[in-house]
Amino acid sequence: MQDLARAVDKYRELILEAERFIWKHPETGYREKVTSKYMEDAFRNLGYDLVIADGITGFYTCIDTGRPGPEILILGELDAVICPSHKDADPQTGAVHSCGHHAQCAALLGIAAALTEPGILDKFSGKIRLCAVPAEELLEIDYRTKLKKDGVIKYFGGKSEFLSRGYFDGVDLAFMVHTSFQFGVRKGSVGCMAKNISYKGVASHAGGSPWNGRNALYAATCGLNAVNAIRETFQENDIIRVHPIITHGGEIVNAIPELVQLESYVRGKTFEGIKAANKKVNQALTGAALSLGTNIEIEDSPGYAPLVNDENMMLVAKEAAAMAMPEREFDFSHVIGSGSTDMGDLSCIMPVVHPYAPGAQGRSHGNDYEIVDPEAACVSCAKWQLAMLLLLMGNGAERAKQVVTEHQSMFPSKEAYLEYVDGINACGDRIIYHEDGTAEVVIN
Repeated sequence: MQDLARAVDKYRELILEAERFIWKHPETGYREKVTSKYMEDAFRNLGYDLVIADGITGFYTCIDTGRPGPEILILGELDAVICPSHKDADPQTGAVHSCGHHAQCAALLGIAAALTEPGILDKFSGKIRLCAVPAEELLEIDYRTKLKKDGVIKYFGGKSEFLSRGYFDGVDLAFMVHTSFQFGVRKGSVGCMAKNISYKGVASHAGGSPWNGRNALYAATCGLNAVNAIRETFQENDIIRVHPIITHGGEIVNAIPELVQLESYVRGKTFEGIKAANKKVNQALTGAALSLGTNIEIEDSPGYAPLVNDENMMLVAKEAAAMAMPEREFDFSHVIGSGSTDMGDLSCIMPVVHPYAPGAQGRSHGNDYEIVDPEAACVSCAKWQLAMLLLLMGNGAERAKQVVTEHQSMFPSKEAYLEYVDGINACGDRIIYHEDGTAEVVIN
């Protein structure tokens, strides 16, 4: 551990410079061109050959220790969120790293740098894959839907997209540390379904002839109220969360709105819980459209799978924390968090762990979030991850082999998992109006 710590400390300035640069250049998912280029250049300067993602941001590199063993994937996320009221938000886009992903990238760079030091790779067996991955924050669904329709991406989340492209083929286990105000690991977190919702009305003069229109905005607000009215039907054990926003509310103030668009998630602890809650939500949204004679188009797309951290990997994270940051108390919990991450997609097919490193303060995704201890969030975090790597891939990778052998994945293969989530896709108008005044409703 002392050798690993010294190797990281040698690159302390490189790590902290990366944290500051990326903080100052926030970009949202699949737009992280400056961030990805910065990380690519830094990796190449360290001597790494990279596989650059085709047509999108992100990359990975593979390190072969020359000794047999599993292949482990270590990730850092490139993207920011949008919070225009944050003091450091980009004035044009509103993007800001009030999620801490910039610190993840800095730590990943520290790991990459430390692994180039003489003798460090001799401690490990197997292969190490380092990946800077885009688009973890599931936002700008309309933009990502366009990318999907244009054939640029197939999945909204960067890890899901990389998985489908074969960029993680050959990987046996994975971990990624998220920056937070806490230091610890939870059993997992909920998954989610992504929704694009369009209420379709009829435009008419809002003052002169409103009776000739059908108000899509009123239908949308009725739909939101209907969703609120069914919240008490969600069972606590399913950890359901539904939180829509209106992204387009009409064209001009003196016309009845004919198109109103919403985005939302339906989150839940299991795929079954998500599907059941989503059906209720669609029924509420569609009933509101029907009540006002408008139509509604609902696009349901796979968001992220529920994250289930591997128990053995959780223990590795805890033991490594004691090695790298013994002065800090580590919180080991079996709580299921109500946030979502595309690490959940990887947890469906391989053992993973997604713990949290300290160093931040403020509300996650809020306008007061910042890194107040970059030493902990970036430098010590890199040491912690190398300690995890040492426990897993040291000593002939015996611990990693044990983790892989004892793990039971939800799906037998990448192909089986992607086939399942592809079945979640559903799109189209949900009401068919007939000339005789009757209507048919499609709920799924």
